[in-house]
Amino acid sequence: MDRLQRYGMVTRLRPERRDDYLRLHAAVWPSVERMLIEANIRNFTIFLHGDLLFGYYEYTGEDHDADQARIAADPESQRWWALTDPCQESPTAPESPVRWEPMREVWHLTPDAAVPPPGAEPPLSR
Repeated sequence: MDRLQRYGMVTRLRPERRDDYLRLHAAVWPSVERMLIEANIRNFTIFLHGDLLFGYYEYTGEDHDADQARIAADPESQRWWALTDPCQESPTAPESPVRWEPMREVWHLTPDAAVPPPGAEPPLSR
């Protein structure tokens, strides 16, 4: 079984803190990056569209909850969040302390997907 798990999440960037957030993420602290790697997080990417931030990462460990707890207990991660959290708000409940809301994966292209040759009509599945 493939251990890799994909996670997507979304939050809203507070317009008045946009520059702060972008400045911080132009130089993420090495200690924060190291903790993410030690917690089996790979390919962590954050995208910006308007005031929405979309985060994506791949998890390669055995116990996601335990690794998330390790990150949450890390003093450097806590210091980082003290700077970044005020820049964000939940997209559905602005007063909520939960800023990043999980997203449900609806499709994933696998490397072994059947691809029709160029010019061929794809099979209809409906």
